[in-house]
Formats: sequence, structure tokens, C-alpha cells
Amino acid sequence: MLGLVWGTSRVLTISMAAVTLVQSLMPAAQVWLAGLLIQSVADGIAAPAAGRDPYVHTVVVLAIIQLALGVGSSLSQTVANISQQLLQERMAIHVQMLIMRHATTLDLADFENAAYYDLLQQAEKESANRPVQMVSQVFGLVRSAITFATLMALLAALGPLIAAATLIAPIPAFISGSRYGWWGYQQMRRQSPLRRLMSYLSEVVTLDQYAKEIKLFTLGDHFINRYAAVADEYYQAARSLLLRRYWASFAWGALTTITSSGVFLYVAVQAVRGIFSLGQLTIFTGAATQVQGAFQNVLSGIQGIYENGLYLSTLGELLDRKPRIAAPEQPAPVRRPFRQGIEFRNVTYRYPGAEVASLKNVSFTIDPGETVALVGRNGAGKTTIVKLLGRLYDPDEGQILIDGRDIRDYDPAELRRQFAVMFQDYATYQLTVGENIGVGDVGRLDDTSAVARAADRAGAERVIQNLPEGFATPLGKWFERGQQLSGGEWQKIALARAFMRDAADAQILILDEPTAALDARAEHDLFARLRALTRGRMALYISHRFSTVRMADRILVLEQGQLVEEGTHDELVMRGGMYADLFELQAASYR
Repeated sequence: MLGLVWGTSRVLTISMAAVTLVQSLMPAAQVWLAGLLIQSVADGIAAPAAGRDPYVHTVVVLAIIQLALGVGSSLSQTVANISQQLLQERMAIHVQMLIMRHATTLDLADFENAAYYDLLQQAEKESANRPVQMVSQVFGLVRSAITFATLMALLAALGPLIAAATLIAPIPAFISGSRYGWWGYQQMRRQSPLRRLMSYLSEVVTLDQYAKEIKLFTLGDHFINRYAAVADEYYQAARSLLLRRYWASFAWGALTTITSSGVFLYVAVQAVRGIFSLGQLTIFTGAATQVQGAFQNVLSGIQGIYENGLYLSTLGELLDRKPRIAAPEQPAPVRRPFRQGIEFRNVTYRYPGAEVASLKNVSFTIDPGETVALVGRNGAGKTTIVKLLGRLYDPDEGQILIDGRDIRDYDPAELRRQFAVMFQDYATYQLTVGENIGVGDVGRLDDTSAVARAADRAGAERVIQNLPEGFATPLGKWFERGQQLSGGEWQKIALARAFMRDAADAQILILDEPTAALDARAEHDLFARLRALTRGRMALYISHRFSTVRMADRILVLEQGQLVEEGTHDELVMRGGMYADLFELQAASYR
């Protein structure tokens, strides 16, 4: 954590360290000065009236020094607060960017794992403030140790028993606090799914993507009551631990208070008996109180560092999570253009935790320049083929080859640059139209001509012309001036994003249900464009609309994860198999 904070801002970290050193020496100096000042006042009162001027001068000088120390202490605390707050803000941004960068390296399977989301939420929640708190406590621990050492020198004259009692009194509270810190950490890990469910239920009621169904099905009270029930369960567990922790802290803290009072009483009695002077009484009582406080701060610092370390272990776990899909040490170069096509060779894949394989021993090829369509019922394995081809997963068995090489031989990032993809569940970014399209090839995000060309290819130019600010119009309703689009209009924007990578960039075009949300005229217009857009590329369509499917050079029919038919539209209709049955069912609805 020290390294993490140092990397965030060296200037602010050095500032905190310097202030810590100054603050650590202040208590002993103030206690010693207070004793000298009171003793000078007492001596001046006892002196003859004619000889009091030197004492007055001494008192004035000591009072000025005391004032300077007080102002200096206040100034150092102000600088410490500013440094810590600024460092905390910088750290929150720095750690969030670390998490975001690391998330981009993880496998798609991680994002489909509940344990990952628990870990992610814990890391995001705890790592915003705790690293700076932890480093502040390290500096505080150093400050308390120096303060403790300097004050112990003043307290040594009281005798070993008083010193021992002063030191031992805070230890039970330290042990109790550490134990409750461990319990709190374990409870946080157990309750992470509850907090995540609470967050999700809140989003369901407050975000626009659910608003229509919430209102039409009158689900508001249902989700609010569900949230209340989950929140009550979370609150009761937190309340139980909190009450036990703070009552225990009060009980053990009382022991410290009793010890402090006992030390003061002992020194006061000794002063009355003439063993200590008034100045010594001031120094001893101040030192005893502050030594105990300094030692208590040392123990609290250790406890705080231990407890923050427990919570920050979630950040370490997240950052230690490594992707299984990574580039080999010496990746094969991606040739442009591909000289060979795509081959699935006896590919089997089962999603983590699934009992049935999504693909079972699937084999097929796509030649350079060929357009292939995937057809089948929902859950037949069509989208799984696309995800495996983009190496979002690796097959459990078999091989996938592109240009004659196993895709595991390539750098995944370099291979994915060869794809132009639109998924059925495409993203709707709350950004401008230009950004929504341009992120399809982020290197040309600011190339307005390329963005306009991609929009034209997707048939989105009319949609954009009707928007108040054209390509600069924000989409969605999350931000000011945002414009919401219909499903078909959003699909055209997503299609334009796929077309940002033209033939010179993307060698493989993948369209997953590209016309699902389009009306009949828009679908007809898109068909007229697709032939030109796919020329020279390998293209893979997934569609339930046979008007789209029949454009393909070859059609693959999937059923329950297996390839059951293959051929052109006419060949498959003549064969009278599963494809012909599906085609007849769809065609009958138009007759």
C-alpha cells in the first residue's frame, strides 16, 4: 500500500511524512513547556515583589513560545488534513483506474461469475479510501512511537510501576478491537451478495432500462418491498456486530480512564507531600496522560493497519486474478489478407457450471470471401460459435483454426482487430452518436468521414439527420440533452459501429441477428447493402429471418449444439430436413 500511495502522488506522500515528524515532537515539547511556564509563575509569586521582573520576562517568553507551538501544531494538522484529503481523492481515482484496466484483461467467463462480482464490489468499495487511511495510520504509528519515546523520558521519574500501569491499561481494548475488526471483515465477505442484491434492486427501480416494465406491470412496490426485506437482514447483522463492538470498546476504555485518574491522584498526593514541585506535577500528569494516549495510538495504529489490510486484501485478490486467455510468448503474425479460411475441427464447449455441452464435436469451414449463415432454434449454440471464434472462450476439446493456425497461437488483441462484430445484445452507450459509432474502431474515433461512411453503410444516415445535433447528439437519457432511440434505430447505430472497420481493417464480419429490430423497408435496404459490404471478407450471419439467411453462400443448421445440416438454401429446402421445416413454418405466416 505504501508503494501504491507513493505511485499516486510523491509530493503529497512526502508532505504527510514531513508533517508526521513535526507532529510527533510537539506533545513532549508542549508538556515540558507547560511545566516550565507553571513553575516560573509559581516561583514568581513566591519571590519578593521587587525581584519579580525577571520572572515576568521569563513567563512572557515561555508564553510566546507556547503560542508558537500551538499555532505550529494547528498548522501542521491543517497541512496533514489537506494532504490526506487530496491524496485520498487522487488515490480513489488511481485505484478505480487500476481496477478498470485490470478488468479489461480478464476473460469473458469472469464476467459471468457471481464470485467475481462479489470480489469486484468489495474491492471498489474498500479500496477508494482505505489505502490512504492505511498509509496515514502508518505515519500516525511512527508519530505515536516517537511521541511515546520522548514522553517516556519525562515519565521515567515516576517509577516503573506507574509506567507499567499506564502502558498495560490500553492493551485489552487493543485485543478486543482487533478481534472485532476480524469479525467485521468476515461479515463483510459474507454479506457481499446481500449488498450486491440491494444495489441491483435499487437500479431496477431507478434506471431507465427497466422503467417501462416497472410501470406497466406495477412492479415498483414489489421491488421496493424486496429491497426492504434484504436491507433489514443486512442491517440486523450489522447492528448486532456494531453494538457488541462499541460496548466492548466502552468497557475496556473505562479501564484506561480509571488508570489515568489513578496516576493523576498519585502524583497530586506526592506533590502535596512536597516530593514533587508544581512544575513537576504538571509535567508528570501531562506526560502520564499523553504517554498513555500515545501508546494507545500505537496499538490503535497496529489494529487499524491490520484491519485495513484485511479489507484491502480484496483488491489484491482482484488484481492477482489472471486471465486464462492470454497471448503466447511468441505469437504468430496475423497475415493480411488471410490466405486460408476458418476451420472448426471437432469443437466441444461447455459453459462453466453447465451440465450439458453447448457445442458437441462441431466441424465446419469458411473459405476466404465466403458468406456463411448459422441457423437453429434458441440455445442451439450459434452465439457460442461466435464467442469461440473471437476467442472470448477457449474450446474444451478440438481446435479452431484461422488462416491455418490455431487461434491460440495468435495474440488475442491482434486477432480481434480482424473482426467487425455486432451482437444481438449490442451495447447502447450513453454517449454521442459519433462516439457510439466511432468506438467500433477507437483509433479513428475522431475521423468524422469514417464515422459518416460507417453510418451510411448501416443505413443510419436518416436517423442521424433527424436528431437535433446530428452526430454530436447525446444518446440515452442519463445525461443532459440526451435523445432516446427506438430499438430499430439503436440497431442501425450498432450496425454502423460494426462497419467502422472497413475491408482494409476487418477481415471477418460477424452479424448476430442484424435485422431483428428493423422494419421491413429497413431490412430490405440493408440486404441491398450487405452484398457489397461483405465482398472480399469472410462473413458469418446468425439470423432467424430466412430472408437474410438465403443470401448466404452456405448455411449451417445447428440443433442442441450439433451441426445437423449444411448446404445452400435451395439444397437444404430440397433435402426436406430441419431447415426446410423451419423455412416452411416461417414462410406460411406470409401466405
